[in-house]
Amino acid sequence: MSQKINAQPPEKLTGIKLKEIPHSAVGVKAIVSALTHIKDEVGIINGIRLLKNLNQKDGFDCPGCAWPDPDAKRAFLAEYCENGAKAVAEEATKNKVSSLFFATHSVAELSKLSDYEIGKSGRITQPMYLPEGKDNYEEISWEAAFSIIGKELNTLESPDEAIFYTSGRTSNEAAFLYQLFVRQFGTNNLPDCSNMCHESSGSALSETLGIGKGSVTLEDFDHADLVIVMGQNPGTNHPRMLTALGETKKNGGKIITVNPLPEVGLMNYKDPQNPLKWIGKGQDLTDLFLQVKINGDVALLKIILKLMKEKELESPGSVFNHNFINEKTSGLEEMLADLDRFSIEELLPETGISIDKIREATALIINNEKIIICWAMGLTQHKNAVDNIRELVNILLLKGSIGKKGAGTCPVRGHSNVQGDRTMGIWEKPPTSFLDSLDKEFNFKAPRKHGLDVVDSIEAMHKKKAKVFVGMGGNFVSATPDTEFTADALRNCKLTVQISTKLNRSHLIHGKKALILPCLGRSEKDIQSSGEQFITVENSMGVVHQSHGHLEPHSKKLLSETAIVAGLANATLKNTTTNWTALAANYDLIRNKIEATIPGFNNYNKRVRIKGGFYLPNNARENNFSPTATGKANFTLNKPSDLELEKNQFIMMTIRTHDQYNTTIYGLDDRYRGILNERRVVFMNADDMKEQNLKQLDLVDLTSHFNNEKRVAKGFLVISYNIPKQCTATYFPEANVLVPLKSVAKISNTPTSKTVIISIEKR
Repeated sequence: MSQKINAQPPEKLTGIKLKEIPHSAVGVKAIVSALTHIKDEVGIINGIRLLKNLNQKDGFDCPGCAWPDPDAKRAFLAEYCENGAKAVAEEATKNKVSSLFFATHSVAELSKLSDYEIGKSGRITQPMYLPEGKDNYEEISWEAAFSIIGKELNTLESPDEAIFYTSGRTSNEAAFLYQLFVRQFGTNNLPDCSNMCHESSGSALSETLGIGKGSVTLEDFDHADLVIVMGQNPGTNHPRMLTALGETKKNGGKIITVNPLPEVGLMNYKDPQNPLKWIGKGQDLTDLFLQVKINGDVALLKIILKLMKEKELESPGSVFNHNFINEKTSGLEEMLADLDRFSIEELLPETGISIDKIREATALIINNEKIIICWAMGLTQHKNAVDNIRELVNILLLKGSIGKKGAGTCPVRGHSNVQGDRTMGIWEKPPTSFLDSLDKEFNFKAPRKHGLDVVDSIEAMHKKKAKVFVGMGGNFVSATPDTEFTADALRNCKLTVQISTKLNRSHLIHGKKALILPCLGRSEKDIQSSGEQFITVENSMGVVHQSHGHLEPHSKKLLSETAIVAGLANATLKNTTTNWTALAANYDLIRNKIEATIPGFNNYNKRVRIKGGFYLPNNARENNFSPTATGKANFTLNKPSDLELEKNQFIMMTIRTHDQYNTTIYGLDDRYRGILNERRVVFMNADDMKEQNLKQLDLVDLTSHFNNEKRVAKGFLVISYNIPKQCTATYFPEANVLVPLKSVAKISNTPTSKTVIISIEKR
C-alpha cells in the first residue's frame, strides 16, 4: 500500500487553543502533568511505586533522556522529571495490543491514525507477522519468527544487503551482542540514531580533542564561572539539566543562552525537588540571551573570537591562556590568521544580534576561565554543523577551559544510552583496533569495509540494494528525514523487522513481509535461566551503571533484547563458535566479553555492582589530547553558513513539543510555548506574517526547496511567535516530510533538519 505520511493534514485540525506563555518552567504544573499521565496509564498507586525506583541507584534507568544522575545522594522525592515520568507511564501502560487487536484492525486502517493515536494503543504482547499480500498482522511463535529472519538473511547475495538499525534505548549488553551478531553475519551496516543527532559532535570533538564525547561531569556545573547553552531546550528535552544550571547560579556563575527561541525553561524555573520553591517567582537562569538567527552560530562565534583577539592584541596575556595553548594545542596561528578573512560587518547580519550584546557576551568569556559550553540539535543538524562545534571548541581552547574543574564541552545527548551503544560498537565506521579485539576474542574475521549510516541506508533500500531491514528499537520512519522517500525505501525491502515495546508508525510502513518482535521495557524484570538479570547503560557524561526492572512483564511472550539477538544469531549464523544461548542466559558473561574487547571496562562486573557505577576514561577530561592527529588539541578553520534565501523564502527548523520525546507523542500540548491541542503549526515572526499577508491561525501549506526539488506538507496553522525574521519552526515528525534526504552536514552526513528552506502559501 502507499499511505501518505504527514504530508496531508487530518480531515480537521483538533481545535487549537492558545494560552499565555508561562513565566517559569517545572513547578507545580509539571508535577500535576506527570502525575496525570501516571494515573491515566498506570494508576496512581502503582505509578508512585514505580516512580520511587526511577533513576535511583538500586532502581531502573529512565528510558527517556541521557542526562546523568548525581554521583552522591539522590533526591528521594523525585530523581526524575516530568517527561521522564511520561516516558515510564508510556512503557508501563495498562493498554495492550493483543493478537485480537491486530486481527480486527488492518494495517490500512491503523495507518490513518495519528502518531499520537498509534502510540496510545499500548504495549505489544506477542510476536506478530505480516505475510506478503496480507493487510492484518497475525500472531507467530518466536521460533517461526527467527526462522523467517534467518532464511531471508541467508538468501541475500551479500551480507551488505541487510541493514541493522539501533535506537538509543538499547542496553550495553544487548548492543554489544547485536553488533557482534551483525559483524559475524558479515557487515558493518549498523546505522543508529546518533547519525541523525550528535554525529556532528562526535566528528568535531574527535578531530579537535581526541574523543567524541563531552569532557565535563555533572559536578562541574557546581564550579563553573560561566555556562553557555547553545541550540537546546532543556526545559522540555532534558529538564533535570535545569537543576544543574540552578546550582551554577547558586554558586555565583553566569549563564548565556544562545537560541532562536526564548525557551521558558532556560529563563526561569521552579525546582520540583524542593516543595518550598514550588510557589513564588522561581529562579532566574539566563543572564544574557542571544537570540541568534537559525544557522547563525558560526558567524556569532567568529565575531566573539575576533573581539577576543582584538582585546588580546591590546593587552597581551589578558585574554588567551598561553601556558595551556603552548603546551596542549596546535594550529593557533592559522586559526587567528583565518579570522582576518572575515569582517564583523559582514558577519553581524547573519546573527540577527546587536553588536552590543555580542560584546557583552565576549566580556563574560574574557573575564572567566571556568567555562562550560553545552549544546544539542540546534547546532548539530546544519550543513556546517561540524564547523559549529569546532568553533566553540576554539573559544574553549583559547581560554584553556578544557580538562579543569568547572570547564569543558557538554554535548547534551538525547536518548538514554545512545552514547553507550556507540561505546559498545554500534557504528558503521568502527576503528580497526576494536575489530581486531573482536577477531581475537570470538575467533572470526570481522568485516573491515565501512558500512552504511542512516542516510546511506535509506538510499540503498530505495535503490533496492538493501533488502532486509532490522530495527532494534526506535521508530525509524518517523525519526528519519524525507518521510515519503524513506517510506518507499522500507516498502522496497523483502523483509522489515521491528524490535519494539509499543506500536508505532514503523510497524505500518513495512516491506513485502514484516515482523514485530516485542521486547521487555526498562521498568520490567528480566528473568533468564540463570536468574534475574540487570542491564547497564552509559549516561551522557560517561558513567556506566546498573538498571534493574521492578515490574512484572506485560506478557509471558516478551523476550529481552539480548534473548532476541541470541535467537537471531542462532537462526542465522551457521559456523559461529559463539555460545549465544549461554550469553543471553547470564549477562555477566556478556560483560566479561565487553571487558575483554573494549578499553575502560576492566573489572566490569565488579565495578558496575558498586552503587552509582563508574566513569569511563576520558582523555579530554584529563587534559590528554594524544589521540588526535597532531597529538594535541587542535584549533580549526570554520565557515559560516552559506545559505541564501530567495524572496518569500524562510529557514525552517524542526522542534519538539513539551508533550513528546523524540517520536513518542505523549499528548497534544506544548505548554511552555502556549499551544494546546494541536501539532500542525508553524511559528513565524510577526513582521514576516504581515509581509506575507498572513494572520494568526491562518491555514497554510509548506513547501521545501532543495536542488530544484519540492516537497509539500499541507495544512499548518500560522502562529505569531518571538522568532527572528525569515526563521520558522515546526514540530517533527509532522514536518519531516519537508527535510530533504540529501541535505546533510559536511563530514558527519547528518540530515539538516534545522536548516530547511521553505515557502508558505495560504490555503
